Amino acid sequence: MAQPPAGTLYVVASSIGNPGDLSPRAVATLRTADVVLAEDTRSARKLLAAHGIDRRTQSCFDANEAERAEQAAALLRAGQGVALVSEAGTPTVSDPGYRVVRAAIAAGARVVPVPGPSAVLAALVASGLPTDSFFFAGFPPRKTGARRLLFSRLAQLEATLVFYESPHRVGTTLAELVAVVGPARPACLARELTKTHEEFVRGSLGELATAYSQTRPLGEVTLVVGGAAAQESRRAEAAEDLAQQARALLDTGLSPRDVADTLAQASRRQRREIYQLVLGLRR
Repeated sequence: MAQPPAGTLYVVASSIGNPGDLSPRAVATLRTADVVLAEDTRSARKLLAAHGIDRRTQSCFDANEAERAEQAAALLRAGQGVALVSEAGTPTVSDPGYRVVRAAIAAGARVVPVPGPSAVLAALVASGLPTDSFFFAGFPPRKTGARRLLFSRLAQLEATLVFYESPHRVGTTLAELVAVVGPARPACLARELTKTHEEFVRGSLGELATAYSQTRPLGEVTLVVGGAAAQESRRAEAAEDLAQQARALLDTGLSPRDVADTLAQASRRQRREIYQLVLGLRR
């Protein structure tokens, strides 16, 4: 007897907070799937019930994903449709599901993404930092040594960096980023994305580290950090601002030494550095 054609695995993105972000296509896909693999079956059943969907759900989380991947492959080989959902956002992005996708491919099944909300992109586009190139690093390692090693490897990347982090570890992570990549980099801490108390806290890494050294943010956190290029850009802008101030003071008749003294006190930069800048402008 001929085998039925392999089924389809649908990787379905669900909302990350606002129920209105679940797309009509996602709803239609969940309505027609034979089984729903869910990181959290309780939240998945609530989601299905809210849209009048009655489908069989099975748990698929870190501890049982290998077993569930084999079971999903068997269903797909039998020609069934399987929908994969995480508790929030896009499956496999710092959530279970990668093994299921690999098993589906090995079984000859189609893998169809049903795109939707993602905390990575939501935080990135609202951060005010460059979006043309970015590196998503997921959750930093919990152990200090491994975490610092990761940060040191990422320090020279010109791309904007995006991390997920537990609110319990945000203060430590920010302090270690400051220690490894420096306090000057622009950064944004995004929390409770798409929810009622959504918040974006922007500033330098040093400022954010100070703000959260004793205070723990509430809710899920996504941290966006400017890349090496962004840091150099900020330094260049600061140098140009200093040069403009120096020109303005020279135009008032102050001597290069007096300009250097004035700007050194105002900017907290070394007087010698500013004096050389002023002399260059005079030339």
